[in-house]
Amino acid sequence: MSEKIAFQGVFGAYSHLACQELFPKAQYLPCPDFNKAFASVQTGEADKAVIPIENSNAGRVADVHFLLSQTPLHIIGEHFLGIRHQLLGLPQTELRAISKAISHPQALAQCSNFLQKRHIRPEAGSDTALSCQIVSKSQDPSLAAIASAAAAQIYGLKILAPNIENATNNTTRFLIMSKEMSIPQNDGGKFITSLIFKAKNIPAALYKALGGFATNDLNITKLESYLLDGKFVSAQFYLEVEAHPDSVAFQNALAELKFFSDTCLILGTYPAHPYRYK
Repeated sequence: MSEKIAFQGVFGAYSHLACQELFPKAQYLPCPDFNKAFASVQTGEADKAVIPIENSNAGRVADVHFLLSQTPLHIIGEHFLGIRHQLLGLPQTELRAISKAISHPQALAQCSNFLQKRHIRPEAGSDTALSCQIVSKSQDPSLAAIASAAAAQIYGLKILAPNIENATNNTTRFLIMSKEMSIPQNDGGKFITSLIFKAKNIPAALYKALGGFATNDLNITKLESYLLDGKFVSAQFYLEVEAHPDSVAFQNALAELKFFSDTCLILGTYPAHPYRYK
């Protein structure tokens, strides 16, 4: 029996395309939101989830970052997907007729230059491919969607303008989430370890907590903060470091981090994707 992979959105969404690249023989479970995608893995409805975390042009996917600090799931891999946005309209529509485009806020941000140049008003939706459904059902010749070429085929829309993203290297990074922790063997390759910690509420706590990574010559590739309980005096941090937990350097750095932290949770260790080093 093939694996079932959950993703946020509907068929034709970029998360669906990432699932197909990662698990070409799997079944795919579309979910209306990220909470449902995470929950489907927790309950066993799906084996894994493929979740976007950041884009090279539009930055982090904020909802996902907050969920990472709450979920019991583990990160077991990463994937990078080149994003090519298409402006899609009804089959009888011409580009000059479009006055409004609907899509996910990230997609709209990634195509802002094109929309401004064409004086097309952006409208935020919950998903790129779902926006195609809205355009198809509306039968409004002035309304377009921004989505993938695959979504155009699925929902019977016409590509009015191809590859309208601001940057040609537009890329989204995805995380593979699993209910079970799976730490690969340290074979001397490059690994990423993701963790969440809360620094102690004392002066220079963050500086001191991170000092061990510097003294042990470890590269921190990502550091994001979250406010806790709506207060502005304490923060929690999501950190990614280029290291395997078996290494002495990481163990020394982690000990120092824990000394200056109230909490520390490792979310997962996984092979660094080759795209990082292109």
